[in-house]
Amino acid sequence: MNSIDLIRMSVGNLFRRKTRTFLTILGVVIGTSSIIIMLSLGVAMDKSFKEDLSRMGSLNIIEVNNYGRYSEPGMDQQNTQTVKLDDDAVSSFEKIPGVEAVMPIKSSYMKIGTGKMVGNVDVIGIKPEIMKSFDFSIEEGRLLSDTDKNAIVFGKQVAFNFYNPRLRNRYDGQNSEQPPVDLISNKLILTSDMEYGERKRNRSDQDSDYKPPKPHEVKGIGILAESNSEKDYQAYMNVIALEKILEEDRKVIREDRSRRRSDEEDKYHNVKVKVADIEQVESVQEAIKALGFQTYSLTDMRDSMKKTSRTIQAILGGIGAVSLLVAAIGITNTMIMSIYERTKEIGIIKVLGANIADIKKLFLLEAALIGFGGGVIGLILSYTVSFALNKIAAGFMGEMGTSTQISVISIGLALSAVAFATIVGIISGYSPARRAMKLSALEAIRNE
Repeated sequence: MNSIDLIRMSVGNLFRRKTRTFLTILGVVIGTSSIIIMLSLGVAMDKSFKEDLSRMGSLNIIEVNNYGRYSEPGMDQQNTQTVKLDDDAVSSFEKIPGVEAVMPIKSSYMKIGTGKMVGNVDVIGIKPEIMKSFDFSIEEGRLLSDTDKNAIVFGKQVAFNFYNPRLRNRYDGQNSEQPPVDLISNKLILTSDMEYGERKRNRSDQDSDYKPPKPHEVKGIGILAESNSEKDYQAYMNVIALEKILEEDRKVIREDRSRRRSDEEDKYHNVKVKVADIEQVESVQEAIKALGFQTYSLTDMRDSMKKTSRTIQAILGGIGAVSLLVAAIGITNTMIMSIYERTKEIGIIKVLGANIADIKKLFLLEAALIGFGGGVIGLILSYTVSFALNKIAAGFMGEMGTSTQISVISIGLALSAVAFATIVGIISGYSPARRAMKLSALEAIRNE
């Protein structure tokens, strides 16, 4: 028998017992849809984790810190080494395979004034040439350039932190849609004196000789596009210009010795390393740790979330697989019953000279058609249920001000589910097919 004859006979045999075939396929439909829906919940959860992480920052950026002396496991305290976040460290990071760009950071919490308005701002000193590499996107004005000295680029939300210290309700401007100040057009003053612009207070005798650092004139040249990250709340300027300002202020302000010693040891407060391929983040982190620095990246959290997501998917998939196991038993039972009913037919086919392997193929094909048909219908049902779940979730999440999907059926999941259902059908029909193949032709013909 050729393939077309086998397919025609298999379909005819299935339609001969419509009710039994329908019930068997229904079991496969329920089993397949159960697995797909259960796994789709896990896929949606994993997707939600990734979206949450992407809102927190880039997954291929490593933050490098230095908390002082370190020692390798098994090393005694006398052999501990001291590392510094300086230009040499930055140079060593740039040489690590997979590193795309390195951004050394010098930060200082300062006050900026414009007219009667003042604001406390986290000022970050960076190298202007690496801003594009770290995805700094401008909304108004321009980014920093190498020739900029006292120029500042502000995050989207910085302007809303300004207030008038002379007003009773000084923070009213933070609740408006428009920022209370224009940081690009207006003249700006940058100072380390956190009392700049505030109401004067009576000082004690010990503070009577207090001399505030002189204010520095700066200019705003750009507003960054909103990124829903820390960039929105920080101001950026050329690290050389910031170091110069801080050095001038140190000569005036009496600083704690420990802080001054820390500034002398570490030129930069931290360093951000951008990795070209997210798959190399872990290896780059290990290389940086080997140099004696502490690292952190969102991939650390992502790995933990992945393990949680896989565990949940395995549990949900196992629950759905129970239904498909019951369906597999139903397929086996259907095929065995079919053999009993068609014993004489099998004997006649053998007597007519049919290939024994064709008889096996005939029953395997029937079982495969049951699995495939149930898988396809189960997939359609799964998409319907998934759509309904997401619609219901959208209603609840919309009231909470968020939107997300609780069920995501990917193309890979859909195709894998149909293929799995077909394979389950073939496996379930294998034993009955072998039994049909081994039947004696004469005994089959005599059977009533």
